[in-house]
Amino acid sequence: MQSSTSFTRETVQLDGETFYDCDFQKCRLVYAGGEAPVFKDCRFEDCDWKFEESAARTLEHMKAVWNAGGKQQLQGLIKEITSGGAARS
Repeated sequence: MQSSTSFTRETVQLDGETFYDCDFQKCRLVYAGGEAPVFKDCRFEDCDWKFEESAARTLEHMKAVWNAGGKQQLQGLIKEITSGGAARS
């Protein structure tokens, strides 16, 4: 667990990590699809979020679903995510 840490212009691997009261400034934040990271009371400024490996493949699949006519379903999922609700399986 990272606590009260400042990251500046760093590449930070997120999988399986917990960050509490951390500052991220101009960082490259990388998620590869492993255990989801946990952020509590963290601040982000001008960061670049990158998705690699399994996470990137999931995004590619979502694009394919969107383009195949699944726009409404994906918009529903995005609404659940942004409203704080649990994602459907």
